[in-house]
Amino acid sequence: MEISSIVLPGSEVESIRREGDNLILRFGRAYIIKTISGSEERTKWWQAGDLVFEQAEVEGELPECPAVCAGGDVGENIYTYRDMIQIPMQGEGQGHCDLGFEGTDARLKVRSARVRLKLEDRPRYIEHIKPQ
Repeated sequence: MEISSIVLPGSEVESIRREGDNLILRFGRAYIIKTISGSEERTKWWQAGDLVFEQAEVEGELPECPAVCAGGDVGENIYTYRDMIQIPMQGEGQGHCDLGFEGTDARLKVRSARVRLKLEDRPRYIEHIKPQ
């Protein structure tokens, strides 16, 4: 079985924009770590996509983009993921985030009726990560 997750610190945010009631955080490069059951090695990939917050309420101003994510929390329903996003994230309940960005004090704080991750195309391989 393969487990994949986006590592937020270092992932490249191309834009943050509103579309109607939705807020869309666009990853130009979301860095993904894949782990296969029974293997000590992991692999690193990148993929573009959107983190969509439906019926979003934003606290404060939207951070300027492009930017590099410094990490933070993304939540779905009762789960909160620190510095990562589990793949898939399909929007089964309320969403929230509190993200920071490198080189700035700006934060993206959002609460929403739903949150879902829409990745595009296919992941692109970067490297193998050997156990230390």
